[in-house]
Amino acid sequence: MRKRGLSPHSHIMSAAMNARALRTYCLSFTGAAETFPFAPGVSVFKVAGKMFALSRLDDEPLSVSVKCEPALAEHLRVTYDAVTPGYHLNKRHWNTVVIDGSLSDRLIKDMIEDSYDLVVSSLPRARQVALGWRGD
Repeated sequence: MRKRGLSPHSHIMSAAMNARALRTYCLSFTGAAETFPFAPGVSVFKVAGKMFALSRLDDEPLSVSVKCEPALAEHLRVTYDAVTPGYHLNKRHWNTVVIDGSLSDRLIKDMIEDSYDLVVSSLPRARQVALGWRGD
């Protein structure tokens, strides 16, 4: 688990993140599953039945919504134009990140990882252990 501060070099631009890479990364976390509860084109990535990322993988520009600690969510919105309050989500806890090349892949991955960690940290300890999550 990454600490809640993001890497100081996370803002360096990159255009490599695409829908396939985003989907692959979201599914790389232990216990992650892709579901479609809202519509066929809306990928909802969950762990233990709880959402940690949401994306319309066919949209242009590509975007992903991620869970975030409220103070960090606000900081990211002020710092990066591509980060806005979560679209159709609780805006205190969710950000939508436009993947338009203005943010590094590392920063986007850090936000997804932090979202996963926030969700797993709220699970019962036995479930965390089953997922191999240590929380450090």
